[in-house]
Amino acid sequence: MVTYSQSGVDIDLEEVTVSEIASKLKSTLNYRDIITDHGHYAALVKLNDTAIAMSTDGVGSKILIAKMMEKYDTVGIDCIAMVVNDILCVGAEPIALVDYLAVEEPSPEMAGEIAEGLVKGAELSKIAIIGGETASLPEIIKDFDLAGTGIGFVDTDKIITGSDIQEDDVLIGLRSSGIHSNGLTLARKAIFEKAKFKVTDKMPNSDITVGEELLKPTEIYVKPIVNLLKQNFEIKGLAHITGGGFNNLKRLKKGVGFDINNLPEPQDIFKLIHEQDVDISEMYKVFNMGIGFIIVAKEDEATDIINFLNKDCEAYKIGKVTANEKVVVKSFEGSIIEY
Repeated sequence: MVTYSQSGVDIDLEEVTVSEIASKLKSTLNYRDIITDHGHYAALVKLNDTAIAMSTDGVGSKILIAKMMEKYDTVGIDCIAMVVNDILCVGAEPIALVDYLAVEEPSPEMAGEIAEGLVKGAELSKIAIIGGETASLPEIIKDFDLAGTGIGFVDTDKIITGSDIQEDDVLIGLRSSGIHSNGLTLARKAIFEKAKFKVTDKMPNSDITVGEELLKPTEIYVKPIVNLLKQNFEIKGLAHITGGGFNNLKRLKKGVGFDINNLPEPQDIFKLIHEQDVDISEMYKVFNMGIGFIIVAKEDEATDIINFLNKDCEAYKIGKVTANEKVVVKSFEGSIIEY
């Protein structure tokens, strides 16, 4: 059985590590008027009637796929997507970002390709890239690493933290573009080491190669979510489904559970990974499984919200909030998974 931990990424240990850091840093929150605590998707600093939302993230080991493909013009989109999608989760509109590119050795050609992706991501997000830093670190970095820190704004009376979520609220899922930028370590282990695929091999029943599928940029949800928040719907919670799969919903509110029982069919890349002896429970714990973003709303508004969202993306009613403090998922195989 191939697991994320065996591939080199221990999610549980990561959580303990993050908790250790957060506990040390918690006292610094007293220096300013902070609205959200550690653990949410984005932090909020209050400035009068407005709050600044901040988030930081990177591309992760998807960079290794870019290296295998010798194609670097999309990872910048991933970098921006991972940041702006998190900023959206508190109801904020992303406005600006700074990037950090650390390299083993400078390569103007590669840097130019990376910049192309950053420009495209900024265009899709309608944000300004207002600065950044490039560092040559040959004794620390192998190849390169790319990360970004973004900010957004939200009126304090429009902040969404998940605190208003109640039993029987509806979960609305937005389609992902594929694997996005999470779980690539497990994906590479399963596809390249176990199944012996090459990046140039075709996906089963497709003209697209495995490398092209894995390199598809993370979906950016700024347009549909910002447009949605301008309407009169009562949005209870917003969740970016990243590493950790649907367990990300637990960030929104303690004391409730989530029953996800009506997911659309996942993309073939997930089925291919699962076929390489990756347990179905592990799949839903690590990957987005076809849903990259979730909106929590009142049941009587769900249909109207879905109809509104379908102008800009694919939206589905995928489940509901429960009193059971667990995430329960019905897999594409029909099995029931609990976390």
